[in-house]
Amino acid sequence: MSESRFRVRYAETDQMGVVYYANYLVWMEVGRTDFCRECGFSYHEMETEAGISIAVAEARCRYRVPARYDDTILVRTSLLEVRSRALNFAYEIIDETSDTLLAEGETRHIAIDKGGRPRSIPERYRRLLSAGLATGT
Repeated sequence: MSESRFRVRYAETDQMGVVYYANYLVWMEVGRTDFCRECGFSYHEMETEAGISIAVAEARCRYRVPARYDDTILVRTSLLEVRSRALNFAYEIIDETSDTLLAEGETRHIAIDKGGRPRSIPERYRRLLSAGLATGT
């Protein structure tokens, strides 16, 4: 499991003073990027060296409690599944100060080449990601 921490920026809030719903998906991306780094590679490296991108094919987010400006956010990211051409991630977005679950979600990804065609995830990256698979979920 990877953990990412940051504070809610004012620009991420709406007129009601709460975080705009789409920003939770951005925070999931932060979590995925950090997860890859902790597995031993950067997402950018995979794109440039292997010519493979991991496109979001499906995203789900269940909102529980709103986050607000200047809250300290913790995003816990885990990898649920690695297949030859696909990945599934899970996320918990938490107010770190109060330890309150704000949202939880999952994303499914498909590996594509620069032309947008499905491709296999190169063995090196599959191996590094597989080492970070969640256990007991």
